[in-house]
Amino acid sequence: MRLPGARPAFSPAVEVERVVVDDGVGLAVASVGDPAAPGLLLVPGFGGAKEDFADHVDALAATHRVVTFDHRGHGDSDQPADPTAYSLDRLAADTRFVAAALGLRDLRLLGHSMGGMVVRRVVLRGTGGLDAVVFMDTSAGVPPGIDVALVELGVEVVRTSGMATLRQIQDELDLMGSDAHRRVLDERDGFRDYMADRWRGLSPVMWSTLALEIASQPDQLDALRALHVPTLVIVGAQDAQFLAPCRAIAAAVPGARYAEIADAGHSPQFEQPDAWRAALVDFLRAV
Repeated sequence: MRLPGARPAFSPAVEVERVVVDDGVGLAVASVGDPAAPGLLLVPGFGGAKEDFADHVDALAATHRVVTFDHRGHGDSDQPADPTAYSLDRLAADTRFVAAALGLRDLRLLGHSMGGMVVRRVVLRGTGGLDAVVFMDTSAGVPPGIDVALVELGVEVVRTSGMATLRQIQDELDLMGSDAHRRVLDERDGFRDYMADRWRGLSPVMWSTLALEIASQPDQLDALRALHVPTLVIVGAQDAQFLAPCRAIAAAVPGARYAEIADAGHSPQFEQPDAWRAALVDFLRAV
């Protein structure tokens, strides 16, 4: 584990490789740990990156084969120019493909934000080979407060002015900001640059396509009531947009655990890393 304050980056123990999925798109995949250990697949959110979990993968690898990856249109993965190459179902298929390609067994799936929406689609299609699921700062449908008209305006901004202009607008609106997130931006050396690099690694086609789908997806909360797999729902206490949806998921899934991380916002793995990892490890030990 690097010293606190360092820019998120993987240690030399982590292997980064390219996995080409069934439609020919190459994904950048990072893995560490004993291949014979239970698999822990960490699925990032919309605009996120595999490095979102870099602070934790070495510690989690003490008991798991830990894998994370860049979604298509993100980071070091391929960026198809065709909008039909992007959908939440397609990302779910990518997730299943990565798990199979790396031979993950006794699989534990964690999905952050949009990654949780992807994981939801994975588990609702079948839980064979799945030992546990973690929904992190996510929702069972359209996140509260999302206005389709505003998303459409954002897509038009991307089309006419580019992603840099959209980033400036989003920063000014601070739509998912929190005191905890602003604290990390101010106090963690290199973190603001990391967030900027993450944004520069996004495909405009991907952003436009998936943003519209996220804002219009069906609500699947009732379907989650039939999920009978050990489940943890984890959310930052300052994540105003996703706090109620996470509580609803925890109430819907039979026997689900719920962990609300104090003084954390939308990304508790950065904002309260010790508490976030402790909640996750405690759950995994009980699986």
